[in-house]
Amino acid sequence: MPRIIKSGLIQMSLPMTEGEGTIAEIMQAMEAKHIPLIEEAGRQGVQILCLQEIFNTPYFCPGQDKAWYASAESVPGPTTDRMAEYAKKYNMVIIVPVYERESAGFLYNTAAVIDADGTYLGKYRKNHIPHTTGFWEKFFFKPGNMGYPVFQTKYAKVGVYICYDRHFPDGARVLGLNGAEIVYNPSATVAGLSQYLWKLEQPAHAAANGYFMGCINRVGEEKPWNLGRFYGTSYFVDPRGQIIAQADEYKDELLIAEFDLDMIEEVRNTWQFFRDRRPETYEKLVEL
Repeated sequence: MPRIIKSGLIQMSLPMTEGEGTIAEIMQAMEAKHIPLIEEAGRQGVQILCLQEIFNTPYFCPGQDKAWYASAESVPGPTTDRMAEYAKKYNMVIIVPVYERESAGFLYNTAAVIDADGTYLGKYRKNHIPHTTGFWEKFFFKPGNMGYPVFQTKYAKVGVYICYDRHFPDGARVLGLNGAEIVYNPSATVAGLSQYLWKLEQPAHAAANGYFMGCINRVGEEKPWNLGRFYGTSYFVDPRGQIIAQADEYKDELLIAEFDLDMIEEVRNTWQFFRDRRPETYEKLVEL
């Protein structure tokens, strides 16, 4: 029998920003704006849903304001607990990217994976952290320290790569070697910077590693940072590197696609990337 998966991605603009409310109110407004689309995903039978990078806050990294440390929370914690209720209600796996506080001074850009019965399966911490104009992420996030886990959900083996990670093929390969069938990449990126790479790198990862990817980018402009326009264009790509569904560039949207996981075996039987890899040769190339 075909292994048909119905998956969803939510791209969202910011409803409230600095000067319009407290940090807690901004977070509550952003989460509240997501709920109707999360509910709609459930009603449409989505089996795996992924939200955007630090989904319940602005992308505050263009600045270096320590006040945003207060938006970090434990994982699992209050937000993942609330999302677990929707996962259980709709029998839907949900990937929940949030700002994580492990302890004082230990803050991470994290995505929690919640199974279809509401069970917390674990988390991925963003490994590659940029630090350049407009993206002062090392001010806010420590590099991930949990490797590249793959989570056995009710419907598929799922991996997560977060935003800047996508520029590095190494982790994308490890996720494939660890058994990922679908890799989700929640992101926050603006027009005029890496937009030319948006439809290049992730289809390349999907094709090189023989898995599906769900790629999410937020939309709109966020004051007072004025980094630029988040261009949305979230999409799904198959193991041949072909984009099979794509969202709008400007508007909030729930993107839904159906695909057959059996395509992975078909593609890997054609291109034997995993059989023919030569790990014994790689260690000679780099000395750390």
